[in-house]
Amino acid sequence: MTATVPLNSLLISDPHPTRSDAVKNHALLLETAAALFAAQGVDAVSMTAIAEAAGVGKGTLYRHFENKTELCQALLDADQRSLQERTLLRLRDTSDVLANLCWFLGEALGFVERNAQFLCVSTGVVESLQQPAHWWWRQTIRGLLMQLGAAGDLDYLADTLYVLLDVHTVYFLRQVRGYSFEQVRGGLLDAVERLVLP
Repeated sequence: MTATVPLNSLLISDPHPTRSDAVKNHALLLETAAALFAAQGVDAVSMTAIAEAAGVGKGTLYRHFENKTELCQALLDADQRSLQERTLLRLRDTSDVLANLCWFLGEALGFVERNAQFLCVSTGVVESLQQPAHWWWRQTIRGLLMQLGAAGDLDYLADTLYVLLDVHTVYFLRQVRGYSFEQVRGGLLDAVERLVLP
């Protein structure tokens, strides 16, 4: 007779499972930080203020997030995942490549608009453009350009469009030049047609 191995003996358990209070604290800290940032702006809110508003010690806060940049990155994660999921669905269900490219650029621009204060916590332009979480934007743009059969150097063209989505570029257009979001989006899509279409 063959011995039956209990199913639970085959499962790999985490030797250091996350405690439920730690999970709750993590969620509480994100919620508190998001509320404070929305009300006062990222620059005006200290890590100490976040800990006090959440009712936890600074040690608890720093166990979850080493600094404000890391905290902002955590706040960006959910929106980034949502954009990725919507993009995969769109590319799977829609065959119009130019429409997909314009849609994606508009969605990525919307992401930057919604999250500008978090993205600006980065240390500089180069670091922002090389952010791994955003680099797939550039790869998506290049892939769509290739599907379109765009002429010229696809890497340079993809880089050019990618740079137009950088938070520093969008900040300059919105805050320094005074363009509305609709004007920035319209200009971006107009640039796509001029650069890509014969």
